[in-house]
Amino acid sequence: MRSFSPQGNDLQLHTERTCAGEPGGTAVEESVEGPVDRPIRIVLADDHPVVRIGVRNMLSEDVGFEVVGEAADGDEAITQTLEIQPDILLLDLLMPRLPGLEAMRAIMNGTPTVKILLLTSTITTQQIIEALHIGARGIVLKDALAGHLQQAIRTVSAGDYWIGGKRVVNLVSALHDLMQQAQVPQRKTFGLTPRELEVVGSIVEGCSNRDIAKQFGLSEETVKRHLSNIFDKTGVSTRLELALFAIAHQLVTPQ
Repeated sequence: MRSFSPQGNDLQLHTERTCAGEPGGTAVEESVEGPVDRPIRIVLADDHPVVRIGVRNMLSEDVGFEVVGEAADGDEAITQTLEIQPDILLLDLLMPRLPGLEAMRAIMNGTPTVKILLLTSTITTQQIIEALHIGARGIVLKDALAGHLQQAIRTVSAGDYWIGGKRVVNLVSALHDLMQQAQVPQRKTFGLTPRELEVVGSIVEGCSNRDIAKQFGLSEETVKRHLSNIFDKTGVSTRLELALFAIAHQLVTPQ
């Protein structure tokens, strides 16, 4: 038979031969996915009924999954998980009454054996790091549910992690990569629109209003309006000040 045995953050596969009947009989092995006689029991927590219905219908197509409970807010998610003791909790990150991360803290304190997959429309790198530190086993974006959810559940159920749309075995390595990403400073744009940033770049290059208008297919009046907005947002009053400001704050890419 095959079984997973956690060693640190990696999972090692051990193989054991079990013979049927007399010695020398045929070896019988279980699936890598685990015992096949019981489906993976799932509690689904999301405040949007349409999402719950869609996920439930998606999972009902596979006999390997069974939705055994549902919750519409963070408090219900805690209650359902502690009472039902599912294998997997699908937990919306943004829940009413109690946010997903706070609900997860309470659940991990009471039922640390449940494996939690966060469902979210958007999430920052810092939130991913925090969720994994609390005890989440993975994150699935809602726009990728159809393609990733079932595989993510099987991956997490088997003992691995699901991060960035793929199976992750070494959590330490994945966290290291995420923390490096989180440390990369994002460029501050001072509320400038993409078009205004293009105009700033042209100012740095020494272009006149006429040059900018011709380059981007605008009227000179439109260019003047863009410059007026740019001056207001950056707090400068001349083209030279704007060029110096843009270079100092890395609003343009050095040539």
